[in-house]
Amino acid sequence: MKSTVVGSFPAEESSPSNFKDKLLNSLGSFDPFKDAIKSSVIAQLDAGVDIISDGQVRGDMVSIFTRYIPGMKIEDGNTVIVSKIRNPTQEISIKDMKYAKNVMKEYYGGKIPEDKGIKGIITGPNTIVHSSRIQSFYKNKEDAIIDLAHSLKFEVDAIAKKIQPVYIQVDEPFLSTGMVDMKTAREAIDIIHDGLDIPLGMHVCGTLDSAFKDLASFNVDILDMEFAGNDVNLGVLEKNASLLGSKKVGFGCVDSSVNEVDDIGDIDYLVTKAIEIVGKENLLLDPDCGLRRAPKDVAFEKLRLMNEIKDKYS
Repeated sequence: MKSTVVGSFPAEESSPSNFKDKLLNSLGSFDPFKDAIKSSVIAQLDAGVDIISDGQVRGDMVSIFTRYIPGMKIEDGNTVIVSKIRNPTQEISIKDMKYAKNVMKEYYGGKIPEDKGIKGIITGPNTIVHSSRIQSFYKNKEDAIIDLAHSLKFEVDAIAKKIQPVYIQVDEPFLSTGMVDMKTAREAIDIIHDGLDIPLGMHVCGTLDSAFKDLASFNVDILDMEFAGNDVNLGVLEKNASLLGSKKVGFGCVDSSVNEVDDIGDIDYLVTKAIEIVGKENLLLDPDCGLRRAPKDVAFEKLRLMNEIKDKYS
């Protein structure tokens, strides 16, 4: 049994504080998020996380991708689809992931242990389109979702080739809302998974009583869901675990919706039930969702307690 994170971690922009940074800032080359990536990675590792993220420090889960995708633009902080969606103008997350992986190597003295690693994370095409406003070109969301899946596939393949992560996670919270056409959603995930030689995970938060049977049929290797802040999903998993086949379960066992440290007894209870339902060999422990909104000390302690329970049963 290993642990991971859903993605985001508390982060702050930094200001240039020395001559070199001030010079880089004057040239437009200073990165105010580089220190945030480093501190996020170190915090995850100090807490005992096995499969880390880069902290997703640069913004919200939608615009962090759509600002680089032709056919989409940002207006007043929201994404608007203005023409046909095409391939990204550049690699979106590669630079941050490379830096995060280098921080991880330094943390372990130059070589990352075989049982540790980093994962790539993209926001899924269904969630992005349903979070956006269609202004022109597309008559329906389904066509936009398929075009966006092809666009995001370029980023997924770049992550797989250049970062060699443990796996890639697609964030699709909208799949639990009942607003998404599941046939289109499956087709979009199939496009992203096509030819991928590393595991693909899909994170879906929210209540899954009406969506679980559909989600279990998606072509993914890991299905990641929330259980700590949701009193329905554990029963849904227990009732329908046989539908998962060979899929592993990303098991949200700390509550990311509450900015206070979870009770370790509650975490222990959830993990014990999960082991009974699917077996510890099929579990990846993680928070329910990203931890960006939590204070840093609270986010760290949530991860530390999660890993304390992981170590208890490993």
